[in-house]
Amino acid sequence: MYLGKTLFAQVMDFLPWKTFHRIVHRYDGDYRTRSLGCAEQFRVMAFAQLTYRESLRDIEVCLAAQAGKLYHMGIGAVVARSTLADANESRDWHIYFELAQRLIAQARALYVDEDFGVELANTVYALDATTIDLCLSMFPWAPFRSTKAAVKLHTLLDLRGSIPTFIHISDGKMHDVNVLDLLLIEAGAFYVMDRGSSGSTRWIKRAASLSRAPSETSMHGAYTPRRWTATRGSSVTRPLLSTASMPPSTTPLTCAASAIAIQRPARTWCS
Repeated sequence: MYLGKTLFAQVMDFLPWKTFHRIVHRYDGDYRTRSLGCAEQFRVMAFAQLTYRESLRDIEVCLAAQAGKLYHMGIGAVVARSTLADANESRDWHIYFELAQRLIAQARALYVDEDFGVELANTVYALDATTIDLCLSMFPWAPFRSTKAAVKLHTLLDLRGSIPTFIHISDGKMHDVNVLDLLLIEAGAFYVMDRGSSGSTRWIKRAASLSRAPSETSMHGAYTPRRWTATRGSSVTRPLLSTASMPPSTTPLTCAASAIAIQRPARTWCS
């Protein structure tokens, strides 16, 4: 008979629990909590995600079926669906937001040297959105069409390791380009997106300047139009690239997409 830790407990050991408890203390997450603390709530929701539970009732029934093993999973007792619903509604979302940022930082450090098919030292992000259809009678708070509801998931993906660094959930009517107003632009990074997310005026507002990519990366999709004007010592602003302006030799990374190179602080270009 196996007497060691369960597989779920071994997975949970990889989380930075000391950091998590500091975050919980900062936001008083366990203040006046009697039965379901933030750590236990996280374990329950992680279990639901890993085992593809579909509802609160499904989570409750599944945990109750293995009540004798809950202690070894880090869960004190069977969790009632009403208790879990109250915790999901009342707990400060900043707790799990900061934990996610911590985990993302750890994951990006592990994949920083991963080769993704392009000889590029800069960070490369991919931005896209997907619409998730919902039943209008069950989700009236997410109107989309006259007969159905929907939410839109906007995701910014670090292509080294395919790690999500930014996720925004909006109603289905929000246009893809509007998410650019929410992004924190990283200097020296490349952003790959389709035409639905491109909008040069929004990029100019979000970044101090948009400039030409280094010459060693131009062969990988940073195509250089000939319409720039600048004086010596000044930065160069370039328009968003589109598929119409790309040469036939463009790599698949930027095929049917738009790429932007954000200028490094100490580099300027002149024509």
